[in-house]
Amino acid sequence: MNKRIGYLLVLGLTAPLAQVVSAQGKDDGSLYSRYGLGELHTFASSRAQALGGGGTALYSYDYLNFGNPAAWSRQALVRVAAGVQFDGLRAQDATGSSERLLRGAFNALQIGFPLFSQRLGLGVSFEPYSRVDYEVTAPGSLEVSGRDPLAYEVQHAGSGGLHQIRAGLGWRSVPWLSLGGSVDFLFGITELSERTTFASADVVETNLLSSTRLHGTTLTGGILLAMGPPAGELTFAASGTLPVKIKGSRTRTLGESLDRDTLGAQVRGTVELPASLRSGAAFKWQNRWLFAADLRYEPWTQASSTLPLSGFASSHLHDRLRIGGGVEWIPAGTSLLESYFARVAYRLGFYRDNLYVSPVVGTDIAVTAITGGLGLPTLFAGTRLDLVFEAGVRGTTEQNLVRDHFIGISATLNIGERWFLKRRLR
Repeated sequence: MNKRIGYLLVLGLTAPLAQVVSAQGKDDGSLYSRYGLGELHTFASSRAQALGGGGTALYSYDYLNFGNPAAWSRQALVRVAAGVQFDGLRAQDATGSSERLLRGAFNALQIGFPLFSQRLGLGVSFEPYSRVDYEVTAPGSLEVSGRDPLAYEVQHAGSGGLHQIRAGLGWRSVPWLSLGGSVDFLFGITELSERTTFASADVVETNLLSSTRLHGTTLTGGILLAMGPPAGELTFAASGTLPVKIKGSRTRTLGESLDRDTLGAQVRGTVELPASLRSGAAFKWQNRWLFAADLRYEPWTQASSTLPLSGFASSHLHDRLRIGGGVEWIPAGTSLLESYFARVAYRLGFYRDNLYVSPVVGTDIAVTAITGGLGLPTLFAGTRLDLVFEAGVRGTTEQNLVRDHFIGISATLNIGERWFLKRRLR
């Protein structure tokens, strides 16, 4: 058979990914990243991640907080934070088949400048927004007239995702009120492929690749109220991101890497993402105890796309509701004279989330996890190394779906220094 006949066979093949866990690639992520724009990721700060991943109301001199631009107002040092994350995942289907997976990824790069110390601060970040990362092989057979059934395998794979660059200001107008805003630029490329191999040498292997480029810009605003003395400060906060229409272009090719044929003209379209609303509260006591709680809501049932995206239809979309919270304890408070372990920040949190898109109509894919970590002091004042862990469950084995048991470990270096100070002669 020639390539065109092989291509027609590819178009007629369907493979239920959730039923082939045992054939999943070992260096890839969750099968749920196949749907929509992929798995959504947010990173407010390493401190917020250990406290349940929210951070809307976390207000600190010691950490950047990209969960709310209003929090950038309380900066006294130039800060840079960067980290990496490693995830382990065990995916299991209804038959009991399972596969263990491993992957590593860049977390975020965050930079903050105090334009006016503790009054006006600038924040800039580069971080992931969504991630597509899966690989699975599904076997099957095709009835051919006058011949025995033709066995084949289809390898479904996806990679890429969206990133965002954020830049904005946080302003502390009075001691108890801070306002902030940022411009958020979303961009990225996703590549989805279907490689079909046949048991017969008479049929040519085919590889159908779909590459989609997306980009768009939106705005985020925030407010933060701080009440009470520093020893017992109570903060309430809210922030929101406007809906955004991101533009996209898609190219489809067929063939191997050196002789791919473009299938038709480039397709252009838009994807409308919903608003994101966040609120939170935090209470700090004597610089030793910190309690935080967070709520996030995104009406994904209002999202739409003129570009075909797997599962991106009103019947498969779900409004996202995420709740989380946590507690931090530093035995020594702000004292630098105590022992090392007394100056370590000990953190514990939790969150419950649901995926915005589901492979099965009417089935909500829930995510429940506990978080925690350590904020380790270093020899340099204002700098900490944060270690964060996360363990939880995603999905269900009902409706031929997959349950993910995942563990994540991340390390983030938070550097704080004083810049732009004039030297004084003594």
